[in-house]
Amino acid sequence: MITSLLSLATKRLVRKDLAMTGEVTLTGRILPIGGVKEKTIAARRSEVKTIIFPAANRRDFDELADNVKEGLDVYFVDDYSQIYELAFGSNGHSQS
Repeated sequence: MITSLLSLATKRLVRKDLAMTGEVTLTGRILPIGGVKEKTIAARRSEVKTIIFPAANRRDFDELADNVKEGLDVYFVDDYSQIYELAFGSNGHSQS
């Protein structure tokens, strides 16, 4: 939701190949999630190439079979500022 609202407010597009899930505190800290395997498989089925997961879930992702992780760029974050950079950092395009 935060990224969607920032995209709307700043008129900047979010990367199209990006998927993320989780919750963020009011101070920007990223909280751990459940269902890493299911969310990774769902992202692959949707032809997503880049996933952002909470840093606390790195171990869950590392335990997945190689064929589930294959072809994905996965980033592990612990603060929203890291998500902002991944979602908008190299995206200088504005919405029309």
